[in-house]
Amino acid sequence: MSSDRSTSSRARAKRGAPCVRRVGCGPTYNRFDGVMHMLAALDLATGKIYYRIRKRKRWLEFLGLLKTLRARWPGEKLYVVLDNFSPHKHPNVRAWAAVNQVELVFLPTYGSWLNWIEAEFAALRYFALNGTDHHSHDEQNAAIGAYIRWHNARAEPKTNFAPDSPIRTWTDYPAKAA
Repeated sequence: MSSDRSTSSRARAKRGAPCVRRVGCGPTYNRFDGVMHMLAALDLATGKIYYRIRKRKRWLEFLGLLKTLRARWPGEKLYVVLDNFSPHKHPNVRAWAAVNQVELVFLPTYGSWLNWIEAEFAALRYFALNGTDHHSHDEQNAAIGAYIRWHNARAEPKTNFAPDSPIRTWTDYPAKAA
C-alpha cells in the first residue's frame, strides 16, 4: 500500500511527510517518501501492545510478528484476532499457525471495530500523531514507540468487556422496521 505517484525514488526522498499506515495518515499527507506499516498485537491479559513497524505489510512481515508472539508465549495456544487482509490468510501463514498452536480468528467483513486493538490505535493516533509534523520516518517511529512505552507502563488487563453496557440488556426492539 505504497504511494500511487509515479515519481522516482530520488524525487520522493526529497519532499513530503512520512506516514505510518493505520496510524495517522490523513488525506493531507504527501506520501512521496513512501509509507510505513505498523503490525501490532494487544495482549488482553496485560493490556500491553506489542508492535513492529516495517516498510511493507506482506505475509512475510506478518509471519515475523506471529513468530515473535509465539516466542513470547511458548507452550500456550495463542488466539490472534484479525481482519480479512489477504496477508493474514496466506497459505504459508495458515500452515505455520496450524503447526505452532496459533489460532487465527477472522472478524466478519466490515467488523474491524469489534477488535479491541482498534480502540488502542485510535488512542495512539490521538496522543502520538494528531497535530504533528514529523520530518522523517525515524522521528515518527520514535513518537509511536514513546507512546507505546508510556501505554505499556500503565496497561491494565482487558477483562470487563463493558459488563454494564446497555447494549447487553437492551431488549426494546421496535415492533415494525421502517
